[in-house]
Amino acid sequence: MKKLLFATTALVLCLSAVSCADKHPYQDSSLDAQTRAEDLIGRLTLEQKVSLINYESPAIPELGIEQYNWWNEALHGSARNGLATVFPQAIGMAASWNDVLLQEVFDVASTEQRIKYNIARAGGGVTRYNGLTVWTPNINIFRDPRWGRGQETYGEDPYLTTVMGRAVVNGLQGPEADYYKLHACLKHFAIHSGPEYERHVFNVEEMSWRDLSETYLYAFERLVKTTDVKEVMCAYNAYEGKPCCGSDKLLIQILRNQWGYDGLVVTDCWAVRDFHTEGCHNLYPNDPASASALSVRSGADLECGNSFPALVEAVQNGILPEEEIDRALLRVLKARFELGEMDPQRKVSWSRIPEKLLACDKHHELALKMARETMTLLQNNGSVLPLAKNARYAVVGPNAADSLVMWGNYNGTPRKTTTVLEGVIAKVGAENVVYAKGCEIASMMTDDGKYSETEGNYHDESVKAAAEGAAAGGFDAGMFADVDAIIYVGGLSPKLEGEEMKVDYKGFKGGDRTSIELPETQREYISRLASLGKPVIFVHLSGSAVAIAPEVLNCDAILQGWYGGQAGGEAVADVLFGDYNPAGRLPVTFYASDADLPDFGDYDMPGHTYRYFEGTPLFPFGHGLSYSTFEYGEAVLEDGILRIPVSNVSAVDGDEVVQVYVKAVADTEGPAKSLRGFRRVHIKAGESVVVEIPMGAEDIDLFNPQTGKMEGVPGEYVAYYGGTSAEDGLNVLKFNI
Repeated sequence: MKKLLFATTALVLCLSAVSCADKHPYQDSSLDAQTRAEDLIGRLTLEQKVSLINYESPAIPELGIEQYNWWNEALHGSARNGLATVFPQAIGMAASWNDVLLQEVFDVASTEQRIKYNIARAGGGVTRYNGLTVWTPNINIFRDPRWGRGQETYGEDPYLTTVMGRAVVNGLQGPEADYYKLHACLKHFAIHSGPEYERHVFNVEEMSWRDLSETYLYAFERLVKTTDVKEVMCAYNAYEGKPCCGSDKLLIQILRNQWGYDGLVVTDCWAVRDFHTEGCHNLYPNDPASASALSVRSGADLECGNSFPALVEAVQNGILPEEEIDRALLRVLKARFELGEMDPQRKVSWSRIPEKLLACDKHHELALKMARETMTLLQNNGSVLPLAKNARYAVVGPNAADSLVMWGNYNGTPRKTTTVLEGVIAKVGAENVVYAKGCEIASMMTDDGKYSETEGNYHDESVKAAAEGAAAGGFDAGMFADVDAIIYVGGLSPKLEGEEMKVDYKGFKGGDRTSIELPETQREYISRLASLGKPVIFVHLSGSAVAIAPEVLNCDAILQGWYGGQAGGEAVADVLFGDYNPAGRLPVTFYASDADLPDFGDYDMPGHTYRYFEGTPLFPFGHGLSYSTFEYGEAVLEDGILRIPVSNVSAVDGDEVVQVYVKAVADTEGPAKSLRGFRRVHIKAGESVVVEIPMGAEDIDLFNPQTGKMEGVPGEYVAYYGGTSAEDGLNVLKFNI
């Protein structure tokens, strides 16, 4: 009798205690995530189910479920949550054309984000930006340089975006293990690249199947099929009259049925609210229940926003069957089990990552390495670069002493940021540098409808005081009298270009640009510098292409430094003074002027990007100079491999980015050429290498007008290979498959 009473008591205690090991299948870590999720769903009320498919998921203590927040960022490092290693902005890392290094960067980013999670979990709750589900990479195509969020992408080419995006996903999600390190998210699906100020109402009504397949869906399809990416985020804008987060064509027919995607779909933040809000898509005025039901029926699983709570009403009123909630929740819970988020942390190896790795010296060195590889030398007249270290320099410009310009958007906070001014001083000594801000970065609209100078961001108060003094005194030609060269640091800033921003600067609107010309304040100042007769080196910092045709004439050298992250200023100085040989290549076209651009709202590809632009760019896609000189031999295609001899015929070791573009001869309506292979290689002075690029039918993967598919079909092709996309810098090989 005592034994029976003891057993009964133990059973009752087990059933009432959350910590009782493996009391239910969902608590059994030896079972697969799918089985555990299915078991847990059967134990939840409708209200609990709905609460768990919101980005702010509450705790359900009686079932051992802890609170969790799905909204986390890691665009170029763990972001928006204090201390972290800040790598160069995504567009800058695209300029490295180095997917191997990029995967290392995102392995570090995932390590630091796991540390953030571990700290938050131990501290009592995972809130926004502390979680394991990061909403990156942004693999939208940077089709127009006016788009402020283009800095978050990997450029204008679908193939480059695919290769770099794959590195990001694999780096974030980690190697094979019992649990995923993080979950990555492809965004924004689909056909999304501005204007920012119209994104809640914009509708891509008509789109050729060619443009859809070849450009806007290309990277999404390949990453869904070639990686284990766990999330896809649907976009704000509409396609064919349906908001993307309510498009069964995009989310069910294409993403799930055609591509076989079985991960979860998350809405962009408050995108569903646009379904029922005046001034937005407004399909169901003041009816969040119907709006949310549409989104779930169309394939969304998780909402970032506050409309999905109305799904309880939608089910109760018969608008949506509860089985649809279960379908969405299954993917959501499965993800949490796959990450180890639902299990005791002692079982999760990632929970033992040492906190000392957060923003450590080793991670800084990787940030510096990547920053160096992003540096893109656009112009070097008379080999004015590299500069001598035993000389005197003026460092001027609105970005010279600005640390925040290095961070881009969606960023963390580094232990220290090196500005360009500090980088130069470290090379030649403070006694050999004179500094002045010189001019403002742009003009800002005032209350009387006129434009005035902007305010800058400064690294410290002493620099701010010096800059304000110089600005108040106007252009001081005397300060340049005894310098050997002038380093002007300007361009754009994350405070001018970005996501749906409230800015009112001349040439900017809503985070986008109305003109791609360099702001007048800077253009006038550089013109004055050029009149002094000293060498002028323009360090251009931006997240996008800028029309700098006058500056090409007024400056001896132009270095595109992007938003270089915490080590950006050091990397710039390394290139300027020859301690690093630049090899960055443009992931976007630099157009000569606004006149080169089609209408910003035109999503048809003709006229856009190097593939369809018929004019002469200022600097072409793939362009970038080196302190080395490379020569190409005659390529040979054998057994599906293109073998390209490349020689460094200079006295300087350097990296070359070998690029291969392909065109189907019979395709007269398509792009001029399409990137289908590249490799960044280091070649020592005087040495030669043979670079191998896969070039079988599956690698060519071009649009076939006869079938409407992306495929390599028998026929005649042309391969263009070299260190740029400009035809006068490419070699040609004709071949058949």
